[in-house]
Amino acid sequence: MQASIDAVRVAGTQQGPVPVVVLEVDGEDDVVPIFIGFNEATSIARGLEAEDIGRPLTHDLLLDVMEELGSRIDRVVVTEIETRDDGHGGTYIADLHVQTPRGETVIDARPSDSLALAARTNAAIEVSSDVFENGRDDSEKFEQLEDIRTVSGER
Repeated sequence: MQASIDAVRVAGTQQGPVPVVVLEVDGEDDVVPIFIGFNEATSIARGLEAEDIGRPLTHDLLLDVMEELGSRIDRVVVTEIETRDDGHGGTYIADLHVQTPRGETVIDARPSDSLALAARTNAAIEVSSDVFENGRDDSEKFEQLEDIRTVSGER
């Protein structure tokens, strides 16, 4: 299922504020929220804005190295959710599809890192139908959350 990054926001939880990247899925009203770390959330937001802060950060550096080696990111696929033993939440799993001079290769990567790279390259984002069904949530729940750039002082 084709998806795109709708927003990077901050949700209030019992453990405190937690960043969430909200994936919008083509043709669906529900979204797939993926809770991530603050550094990754800030990196995704910077990638969406194409913000150049001078020196390359980790995701920028990785892209520079890949390009120097003749490779490019083709797409990101969020493939599954590994559920926790208690049945609540889980860990999202993603694959980074990269075109190299030797052909396509698939690299296991955290969704947050994969999405930070996709935000910088406009690479396609996909979620499996299982991820959508198991991770979907009402989009209205996330529309009212504060933008990560406001919380982190980026704006």
